[in-house]
Amino acid sequence: MILSPFASLSSNTEGRKKTETECNYRTAFQKDRDKIIHCKAFRRLKHKTQVFISPAGDYYRTRLTHTLEVSQIARTISRALCLNEDLTEAIALSHDLGHTPFGHSGEEALSEILEKNFGIKFYHHEQSLRIVEILEKDGKGLNLCKEVLEGIGGHGSDQPMPKTLEGKVVRLSDRFAYLRHDIEDAIAAKILNKNDLPKKTMKILGRNILDTLVSDIIENSKDKPEIKMSKKIYKAMNDLYDFMYENVYTNPEAKREEKKIPYLIHQLFRYFHYDKNFQKRVPREKQLQHTIDFIAGMTDRFAINKFQELFVPSEWKNN
Repeated sequence: MILSPFASLSSNTEGRKKTETECNYRTAFQKDRDKIIHCKAFRRLKHKTQVFISPAGDYYRTRLTHTLEVSQIARTISRALCLNEDLTEAIALSHDLGHTPFGHSGEEALSEILEKNFGIKFYHHEQSLRIVEILEKDGKGLNLCKEVLEGIGGHGSDQPMPKTLEGKVVRLSDRFAYLRHDIEDAIAAKILNKNDLPKKTMKILGRNILDTLVSDIIENSKDKPEIKMSKKIYKAMNDLYDFMYENVYTNPEAKREEKKIPYLIHQLFRYFHYDKNFQKRVPREKQLQHTIDFIAGMTDRFAINKFQELFVPSEWKNN
């Protein structure tokens, strides 16, 4: 009664791959959200890189805090548009579960190994789906609704747009979140200062970038069967992304530790892929995927500790 005619109703869900007893007090999408929050992969996000690798400060974003900010932004937009907040939140909370350690640099390193040696690529959105469909709960998966799965698979900018409006909201909220918080983190890290930001673009977006972006999407999508932004604000957002790409995402000072990541990932991958104990009782045809799942599931600190354990000599002590 209160949702938009364009919202996705939990009562009309396309369902789950495996039938299960639904809850008397939660909708199917609420139940999915709760499954995601309680899963192991969600907890691992707290020790995975967002932009700055293993930052010493306590206030830099991690993949987990990024995910929570995406969820908050997406819920705000969905509530204003009378869309399904529960579906929106479920998609937002799970969209980055498949991210590798060390953020996009880790993803690129793993993808490079797979493409060069096995002719395949690694995409974190595909790994997110694999986690919720197969890996969680000791191989049983979370058995999420099809609308949530479709939103996870469609959150990347290089993927087809999700079918649901809620999925489309999450996809844009992801970009809103990282643009805003990456600017804050870059200023805190002294990679940027406020005066470096492009004046023409910032004049359009205003002092509070997030309010401008969220307000624009709400005003341009209200009572419509689509999610859209005004051309002016959309262009300004993309111009700001281009600035951030040039000055932060590829900045030598911000990324000086990233040059170490490909070597670390390559060494770990090679060691575990050919380790007989690690692959013990794993059929040969599944060993590659077994290695991918293990490497991709690592947190930053687990990967660093494992590298040190395997490849850095320890001090010898005569006991």
